[in-house]
Amino acid sequence: MGCICSKEVITVNSRKYKVCECLGEGGFSTVFLVEDIITCKKYAIKKIICHGLEDQQLAIKEIEYYKLIKHPNVIECIDSTCEGTADPLRNTTSKILIILPYYQKGTLANVLEQRAKNSDYMKPIDILNIFLQICEGVKAFHEAKPEPLAHRDLKTANIMFSDIGTPVIMDLGSVTTARVQICSTQAARALQDLAAERCSMPYRAPELFNVESYCMVDERTDIWSLGCILYALCYFKSPFDTVYERGDSIALAVISAHVTFPEGYAEFNFTDVKSQSNGTSIYIYYNRKHS
Repeated sequence: MGCICSKEVITVNSRKYKVCECLGEGGFSTVFLVEDIITCKKYAIKKIICHGLEDQQLAIKEIEYYKLIKHPNVIECIDSTCEGTADPLRNTTSKILIILPYYQKGTLANVLEQRAKNSDYMKPIDILNIFLQICEGVKAFHEAKPEPLAHRDLKTANIMFSDIGTPVIMDLGSVTTARVQICSTQAARALQDLAAERCSMPYRAPELFNVESYCMVDERTDIWSLGCILYALCYFKSPFDTVYERGDSIALAVISAHVTFPEGYAEFNFTDVKSQSNGTSIYIYYNRKHS
């Protein structure tokens, strides 16, 4: 699905938006930077083309999750619409449009990539403040009603920064019911295939690489991903990105929990740093050794 012409105007519920540029393109959607024709305010529009009814239902479910999770560390849905009905038998597609805030500061992945160029490590207190806010956002999913939810694709590229520097979790396309009871080999294979499709490997939990035939998969998959994000805040990338760069198997490294630390920075102890939010305190001692 190619990027549309920058002169195109997209209408969502009678409101018109001028397309400025294509911000990104994935396997399931394209995101455009747009400008409200009346207010001149910039937004991001996520455009999802659905080729089947199941795809359409998943996209509509994503919109429902945006509306359900109301938290300052989770992205909000400004507006949305569904056009047409997906029917492969009639060779018709549907189009889902989701209006989201535009965060010009970019993603945590962008920030870490820039810092890595100059070995510009974050201060311990900054790491903890960012990480704690991300955890608060994830907590909103895990405490959702009527049942807990899991994000399932937490990674640095899915954390945006607001204009005031608040980390915001985005891309709810992989969000699902947190607790999934697996009762057959077929169900295990289906979940494993879905994870391979929607969960980024360097941040994917081990139980999603090798789903057992009779087990419960729950919100702890997000906790693993949070650990990888914390590592990235300290060392610029997931502990399993380097595995991929070497050409080794990420799945084997994750399942064996084989984590290494950059040479000269192996000692990463924590104490003396205190971060508070809603009565929750974290005490961490941080000592990075330079080579």
